[in-house]
Amino acid sequence: MRFKDKVAVVTGAASGFGAATARRFAEEGAKVVAADINEAGLTATLAAVEAAGGQGISVPVDVTQGGDIKAMVDAAVKAFGTIDVLVNNAGAGHLPYMMHELPEDQYDLMFNLNTKSVYWGVKHAVPVMIENGGGAIVNTASIGAKNPRPKVTAYNAAKGAVVVMTRGLAGELARYKIRVNCVCPLASETGFMRSALGVDALTEEQRDRLTREVPLRRLTEPVDVANAILYLSSDEGGFVTGVSLDIDGGKSI
Repeated sequence: MRFKDKVAVVTGAASGFGAATARRFAEEGAKVVAADINEAGLTATLAAVEAAGGQGISVPVDVTQGGDIKAMVDAAVKAFGTIDVLVNNAGAGHLPYMMHELPEDQYDLMFNLNTKSVYWGVKHAVPVMIENGGGAIVNTASIGAKNPRPKVTAYNAAKGAVVVMTRGLAGELARYKIRVNCVCPLASETGFMRSALGVDALTEEQRDRLTREVPLRRLTEPVDVANAILYLSSDEGGFVTGVSLDIDGGKSI
């Protein structure tokens, strides 16, 4: 039980990587604060947390709004006393567009949802962690931050900013015993596909095309990302900070 009596806050917890991460934290003994704009999905995640033997609360949150993030942090402290781990996981992509054709509102959304959300999380959770004597922050970036793909330049750039913010924060917060890392996953068959490809599920042809250049010959599973986040948040990763860990089956080699 690596996180017994620890408190983990996970944004984007209603589905995909966030739901898997919330469940894995519960399995390892953490008290989980599951946050998302999708309240129906949060109900399912909280049920999974409790089925895993964990304690948890759900908090409806729009991560682009600082007031919502502050309310999430306040709810975590009210329920469990502190925050030991913050997982800034919420995010989304955009449909394929050449950069010069991308609507401005989609460009703004990429940075508000994928990048400014990290700012809000840090702004409101770090003071709690400092008072707590330390903690761990893990941000979800993307392998596209390192190997940008055509027609998703704004998304790649937003996730690239997450990688740079992670390294900068690691230097800033080390004095407070707060470690900051990020994960860079390959695409996964989650709700992300709707925002990135406009489909609910991949066809066999699409799946074959996406996996052809992956040495391990599959896409990322949510539990792959969850396990990496747990490692980076745990005492086992206690000397690891400022790292952007590729979860991509070797795609970036």
